[in-house]
Amino acid sequence: MEHFASTNRTEAALNEYKMGLGNFTHKMPELGRQYNAFTQECFKEGALSQKEKQLIALGISVASQNEYCIIYHTKGCLDQGATEEEILETIGVTAAFAGGAAMSQGVTLVQECITDLNQLKQ
Repeated sequence: MEHFASTNRTEAALNEYKMGLGNFTHKMPELGRQYNAFTQECFKEGALSQKEKQLIALGISVASQNEYCIIYHTKGCLDQGATEEEILETIGVTAAFAGGAAMSQGVTLVQECITDLNQLKQ
């Protein structure tokens, strides 16, 4: 039963995004057209395969915590033939990157701010 609910939530989110983009494009036709053309061009087969591009997009979506894009690009990965293992490896790299980004800011900028702010107190 849980799997069924998950599928419905996923399908609902995909439909909600599609409807929202359609409404936006109706209200802002030129902007919508150009956005759609740009993203279609970005995801075309090139030096990187469409599967690789979807895996990259999924990683970015997870790192930025963008729920609609996570769902959309998980579907894109599967549609392009990505295996569960490839998807989960992508999530692992994303976790390492996002954790690394937090750590790098913590060991540099945060420590610098502490030093600077403590100096201002003196």
